[in-house]
Amino acid sequence: MIIQLKRHLGSWFAMNLTALTTHKFPAQRVSYAARDTILYALSVGAGVDPLNAGDLNLVYEKDLCALPSMATVLAYPGVWINEPQFGVDYLKLLHGEQDLTVHKTLPPQAEVLGECHVTAVVDKGPGRGVLVYFSREIRAAHSRELYCTVSSTLFLRADGGCGNYGVPPAPQPAVPVVAGEKFHDQLRTTANMALLYRLNGDLNPIHADPVIAGQAGFDRPILHGLCSYGVAGYMLVRSLCGYDPSRLRSLGVRFSAPVYPGETLSIDGTLAAGGVHFRVTALERNQVVMTNGYARVN
Repeated sequence: MIIQLKRHLGSWFAMNLTALTTHKFPAQRVSYAARDTILYALSVGAGVDPLNAGDLNLVYEKDLCALPSMATVLAYPGVWINEPQFGVDYLKLLHGEQDLTVHKTLPPQAEVLGECHVTAVVDKGPGRGVLVYFSREIRAAHSRELYCTVSSTLFLRADGGCGNYGVPPAPQPAVPVVAGEKFHDQLRTTANMALLYRLNGDLNPIHADPVIAGQAGFDRPILHGLCSYGVAGYMLVRSLCGYDPSRLRSLGVRFSAPVYPGETLSIDGTLAAGGVHFRVTALERNQVVMTNGYARVN
């Protein structure tokens, strides 16, 4: 009812900041097995070449390792922001940024807890939207040891004028335009990648149903933003970390454009001490789809 009134009365009817910032997220307790770890790796591009021995530790039970970006699909609280008490216009929500910090290497199978928080809200004003910063800690279910912190920035285009809350994190670093050692890799996504990736739990029909994708303004289903993010993480693991996922300790990007399944993603950047600044381009359209990328490697 709140959302219906808001759409009728206009964008001045701001979301409920108090409801959003005081919401208590129930801890999400989930178990995942080797099969889930393998499925995730396959869904972001690993194992396309069955003769590539480097991929085996990502897609084969023997010596199996988890890609760090798999943390983004673990113990997620669902489409929580669409709950009516928040008064958010969900159809005008954009996934702005994604960040991952690895505190301890994610096991290939485990039982974990996901603990979620809204950490900050930045109001750009009526008609200009609002940024919501959302964080999820992935912990071992029994010991509560912290594996990963997964952070997202949501841009709510129709919800400006709600007020501010908390202190936002520092902006992600931009790709430096200076001479230096260059980094490059590329991977052609498969035509069915979105259909495979959605088996990780994100069942939004915009990634599967051409009719619904058309209603959202796309001529065909688009790839999940977090799938594109996972592809970038996989390319970094194979090309910068020698196929050793434990070496990738952080991964942050800003999403700038959607990706279509079947497109070739090119990751290009500058190596720096301990990591790489990068951006990702969909080559067939010469469209930059991720900017302000930064990954820390040990």
